[in-house]
Amino acid sequence: MPVSSLSFQRPPDLWRADELAAGPPRTVPTGHAALDAELPGGGWPLGGLIELLQPAPDTPTWPLLLPAVACGGAVALVNPPHEPFLPALAAAGVRAGGVLWLAADAPAAQLWLAEQALRCADVAAVLAWLPRVRAADLRRLHLAAAQRGDPLLFALRPASAAAASPAPLRLQVDAEAGALALRVRLLKRRGPPLDAPLRLPAQHGRLRALLAASAPALRPGAVVLPFAARADSVSAGGDDALDRLAVAA
Repeated sequence: MPVSSLSFQRPPDLWRADELAAGPPRTVPTGHAALDAELPGGGWPLGGLIELLQPAPDTPTWPLLLPAVACGGAVALVNPPHEPFLPALAAAGVRAGGVLWLAADAPAAQLWLAEQALRCADVAAVLAWLPRVRAADLRRLHLAAAQRGDPLLFALRPASAAAASPAPLRLQVDAEAGALALRVRLLKRRGPPLDAPLRLPAQHGRLRALLAASAPALRPGAVVLPFAARADSVSAGGDDALDRLAVAA
């Protein structure tokens, strides 16, 4: 039989490097149509590691994450840069009483907390700030999420940690001048490289509505973050300090 007459059906887990993979078995929409269009499966993958690289620990990545993590289940925050500001999280749709704040100084303790959170059936999303984690530790987290199968797992790391990683999906997030938009670069995905960064809103829609209703005096462009600002981050007369404040009615 001529080779040209043979039909070949590609296995579902096989993809060509010049096309976007069909994606993992389950995904959730990111809340950003432009980003969904560039991700395998059309959203954040469940049961695997998603790595976000940031130029600074307090880069406003929450607008990127909140639409997906406000899904009704508990959210575990491991080693966040500031104390969570619960009213801002609630305004974005995170269930009241569903935020677990887990803090530790040692990298091994941070890893252990993330693993324990992944083992909790009530936790739908784990966000772990891991500035000093090793590649082998990231692989452990990826396998722990895959074993359970359904959690969202984000590892937030410094931009300097751009070396090879076991995470199947890696992004770099930067805030534009004035923090009005986010630049998202897809560093690794199951598909072809994406040369140009995506430009996404730097403020969640529900938080914008909250500001319009309850804080009309706040200067235009100020970003609402779900973290309490530390006292030493606000300088006298410094307008830029408002970009770091968590605001709620």
